[in-house]
Amino acid sequence: MGGSNSLIITILAIIGGIVVLGWVLKLAFHLIGIAVLIGLAVIFYLFVQKLVGKGR
Repeated sequence: MGGSNSLIITILAIIGGIVVLGWVLKLAFHLIGIAVLIGLAVIFYLFVQKLVGKGR
């Protein structure tokens, strides 16, 4: 009985690890997406400032 019990625990641990890893990756991609959007906004703002500065 002990052998089959540890097998079930191992399978559950692997499934749990995959789920947690997937969640962490999703969260990381979400944060990267926000960082990219902020980066693009900053670049766009600096670009506009440069154009406005030249226009003066």
